[in-house]
Amino acid sequence: MIYNFLSDYLTIIIFLFIAIGLSIGFIVLNFIAAPNNPDTEKLSAYECGFEAFNDSRMEFDVRFYLVAILFIIFDLEIAYLFPWAISLGSIGLYGFWSMMIFLGVLTIGFIYEWKKGALDWE
Repeated sequence: MIYNFLSDYLTIIIFLFIAIGLSIGFIVLNFIAAPNNPDTEKLSAYECGFEAFNDSRMEFDVRFYLVAILFIIFDLEIAYLFPWAISLGSIGLYGFWSMMIFLGVLTIGFIYEWKKGALDWE
């Protein structure tokens, strides 16, 4: 029982331990070796487009969040292409045409978002 498990999954377990060890090692090395002298440029708002605020009821532009959500949606849908491409030889014509329908719906959704101006950044 344990021999079958190890013969099937030993390389994955070794790879997982190496990845965890390297990740922890790089984080520890970063805390030890990185300089800690933040300046005003480093602490400024750089990604969200507006300065930090104290009032949670302040109005702000939501285009950044809309583009981010749309990117996540389309990125996750595109992630379905990898397992489909790997198993295309075994799923046959039915799998091919079902993925073509999926990609058609994805393309129609992308064109709709494009025409509505959700991807425009002014």
